[in-house]
Amino acid sequence: MFHPKPSFESQEYGLHNQNLNKASCSAVLSLAYQSLGVIYGDLSTSPLYVYKTTFSGKLSLHEDDEEIYGVLSFIFWTFTLIALLKYVFIVMSADDNGEGGTFALYSLLCRHAKLSMLPNQQETDEKLSTYGVKKTAETWQSFALKSFFEKHPKFRKGLLIFVLLGTCMTIGDGVFTPAISVLSAVSGVKIKVTGLHDNYVVAISCVILVGLFSIQHHGTHRVAFLFAPIVTAWLLSIAGIGIYNIIQWNPRIFHALSPVYMVKLLKETGREGWLSLGGVVLSITGVETMFADLGHFSTLSVKIAFTFLVYPCLVLAYLGEAAFLSRHHEDIQQSFYKAIPETIFWPVFIVATFAAVVGSQAAISATFSIISQCCALNCFPHVKIVHTSRKIYGQVYIPEVNWMLLSLCLAVTIGLRDTNMIGHAYGLAVTVVMFVTTCLMTMVMIIIWKQRIVTAAAFLVLFGSVELLYLSAGIFKIPKGGWISLLLSLTFMSVMFIWNYGKLKKHEFDLENKVSMNRILSLGPSLGMVRVPGIGLVYTNLATGIPAIFGHFVTNLPAFHQVLVFVCVKSIQVPYVKAEERMLMGRVGPQEYHMFRCIVRYGYKDVPHENYNFENRLVSALVEFLETEGKGKDEFGDTESESIEENVAEHMFTLPDREEKMVRSLKEIEESFSGSLEGHPNLNDESVQILKARESGIAYILGHSYAKAKKSSTIFTKFAIDVVYSFLSRNCRGTDVVLNVPHTSLLEVGMIYYV
Repeated sequence: MFHPKPSFESQEYGLHNQNLNKASCSAVLSLAYQSLGVIYGDLSTSPLYVYKTTFSGKLSLHEDDEEIYGVLSFIFWTFTLIALLKYVFIVMSADDNGEGGTFALYSLLCRHAKLSMLPNQQETDEKLSTYGVKKTAETWQSFALKSFFEKHPKFRKGLLIFVLLGTCMTIGDGVFTPAISVLSAVSGVKIKVTGLHDNYVVAISCVILVGLFSIQHHGTHRVAFLFAPIVTAWLLSIAGIGIYNIIQWNPRIFHALSPVYMVKLLKETGREGWLSLGGVVLSITGVETMFADLGHFSTLSVKIAFTFLVYPCLVLAYLGEAAFLSRHHEDIQQSFYKAIPETIFWPVFIVATFAAVVGSQAAISATFSIISQCCALNCFPHVKIVHTSRKIYGQVYIPEVNWMLLSLCLAVTIGLRDTNMIGHAYGLAVTVVMFVTTCLMTMVMIIIWKQRIVTAAAFLVLFGSVELLYLSAGIFKIPKGGWISLLLSLTFMSVMFIWNYGKLKKHEFDLENKVSMNRILSLGPSLGMVRVPGIGLVYTNLATGIPAIFGHFVTNLPAFHQVLVFVCVKSIQVPYVKAEERMLMGRVGPQEYHMFRCIVRYGYKDVPHENYNFENRLVSALVEFLETEGKGKDEFGDTESESIEENVAEHMFTLPDREEKMVRSLKEIEESFSGSLEGHPNLNDESVQILKARESGIAYILGHSYAKAKKSSTIFTKFAIDVVYSFLSRNCRGTDVVLNVPHTSLLEVGMIYYV
């Protein structure tokens, strides 16, 4: 049975998406209605500025009906082919455990082929229930494509840059969507207040933008119940106005849907008609957000909402506006608001303003989500990520990014003051993102779906050629505003690439400077020092081997804790990891050393462990590991092998299902064993020592790394590492903050590594 309010656990780990396939009809329709306010606000507000931007150039001199029909035909077929056919019926089938977006496609490819640029990946990660790699027969096409990327690391790096480009263009949408939507909506007031100066329109827009970004810290869930009714009212309004304009002005406008008018437009207007396509592409802004926000709803509900409400309403709106323009050529630059009947102008204006805000909210939330994913995958400096809801999976708020977006939105709104120029930048960003998705989907078809090369090529040619046509038109608009999109994207992409490069180099340094297990064994159980009571958690990026910072302690400090746990917190290229599969426990060295390894795994959309008692979970997991150690077949190797740094002995176990049973403090454990731990038949001696050490306290040991470029490095490397990466490292959130380490128990070890 479907439960309208799934539990927090099921939402946190995305299990509700799997259950939605069995949902009742009413539940699916309910989700379809809710999706209107979350993912369709951006797409539904496009009629505010599409015709205005399309006829902004010299095409405005062509006032014949043929040109208006041609533009309408382009809008209709672009909307049908890209939004309906490509995204709704094809791309949405390539979800990653219910999640969508550029990173979802990339993570799917990385799991099925050796494309990942993330370190720390292990074969044990493939056993995760969400990994979802089914061994199917390879085709020669999939084998050839996999082999090509495996043999050429430069192309794997090029693919990462390509994905980052699409991601950065999507981030740019978070700047342009609020600016163009709010400015277009507010400018409608000039229809009634003819003497209103543009400065007042810009000022009102800025006030709305400041208010919009100022309430982001509350979380979208607090006002989410308002979003769906607003977008629904907006869609029904523009559809009704469209029907009115068709009947009133030009009932024969449906003839313009013929593709013949597209050919006529390009033939008669030539270069100007081709350049105008940069405005037509704005009719499908928001389709990438529709795919990226798929994880909040089921695929079926999103398809139903688009196919039966969003698509027909927007088509009617574009038809009606074209019908109005065919009789009022002089109103092209104000066609949307001019086409509204006099008696309902102000209600529609108010709804349009609210719809613009809702559409902006969707783009802002998507930007937060993307930045959060990039941080998890080591592609963006660590920033403060606030999870605004324990009930709605994936809602995050990032203060630094929020105020950065506000500053950029205000700069674009005040600096350009023209929706046409903003539209040029917006159109270029949208087209690049769609083309990146098309290329990734082609790879998914070959590598994962095992489709024939002919099928994948047909997909690439059909949709890629359309998007390249619009992209070519957008490139010529770079001097007229498109340069802003390129500048923002290149800036974000440079930051992401340099940060990822620095992190990879640090990992390589850690691998090259691991402490030899032979050296550890030569020190004996005391490790050459006094073992003081307590548990020491040594954080490391390494999933195998002894980190270099431990060697610093052995060399310079006279004492260490009696129980050592090397903790590796790493990201897996899956959207989420179930709680019972999150921790991998293993022993490092002989039993008398009391050294262990804990690998904590998170997906790129997981909530970090700041929301639960990590210490108690780790101790509980360690005790359970000790109690189950040796009772079953050891699938990872001998626990006392001297080659343990290459073949770490690990034993994965399943934690209890209930969260309240997962985390048990020492006091609770003692009470359950009638107060006495020693000699208890259910606990071995080592487990008792672990619990006593927990009572003595836990210390956190973190390495604080400083990157330096080698003297032999190129000028670019020196600038990237010594200037950019160093600046980002000093100003981003530290590892201790990200991992929520208590400062009273923190020890940091400074290290310098050379790139």
